[in-house]
Amino acid sequence: MSRHIKFTNIHNFRDVGGYATKDGRTVRWRRLYRADSLGRLSGQDLDTFRALRVKTVIDLRHANEVAGSGRVPEEDGLAYHNLPVEGRRWNNVPYDGTPPVARFLADRYLEVTEDGVAHLRTAVATIAQADCAPVVVHCAAGKDRTGLLTAMILSLVGVAEDDIVADYALTGLATERFIADWRLSHPDAPMWDGFGLAPAETMRLFLDDLASRHGSVEGYVTDVLGLDAAVIGGLREHLLTGPIPAE
Repeated sequence: MSRHIKFTNIHNFRDVGGYATKDGRTVRWRRLYRADSLGRLSGQDLDTFRALRVKTVIDLRHANEVAGSGRVPEEDGLAYHNLPVEGRRWNNVPYDGTPPVARFLADRYLEVTEDGVAHLRTAVATIAQADCAPVVVHCAAGKDRTGLLTAMILSLVGVAEDDIVADYALTGLATERFIADWRLSHPDAPMWDGFGLAPAETMRLFLDDLASRHGSVEGYVTDVLGLDAAVIGGLREHLLTGPIPAE
């Protein structure tokens, strides 16, 4: 199976299937995707998207981002959820190179877990429903907001932290395309040091911080998001291959 789905105008569309879990199962392919903005889908790209038979799109961007850059085209049978999880706007946080990019990004991700509780709850609960799959989760670059939600889902189903970190860092393969697009549309604007970057250390720091606060990702999901074992069990049941191992 190919993890990267090739589009002309979408740079970071990936299947998160294929990862092994701690109980010996595997994340199923073609159930959960992560992506950058789907507002650019048209022509052959739209045909490629339709061939995936996606049932649900979870768009984590703010309403003004959707208005400015467009949303996934409306299709019969396609459910669309706009769930902006970012509270404090990152572009309002001064950045002078200190702390390092990885630490700066991890701090912003932790803020999302504080500010985006209601929408994160809805997103996780939606992904947990088998009849919503296949699901695409996306934001602008498919890196930050999408990255932290995807990491949480993979952790909940039992994927090892090293694989979660590696999945996050794959966005780095699209960095050059993101930068090229930015310079084309903003030829005279300054670009901050971390634009398009997905250093592995960012995700490692974020997961460590979340564990320090809540014991684990599952602890955060149950204690803060208020989702119960049935929801987490639903995620594992439909996202993973093979029977549930006996206790």
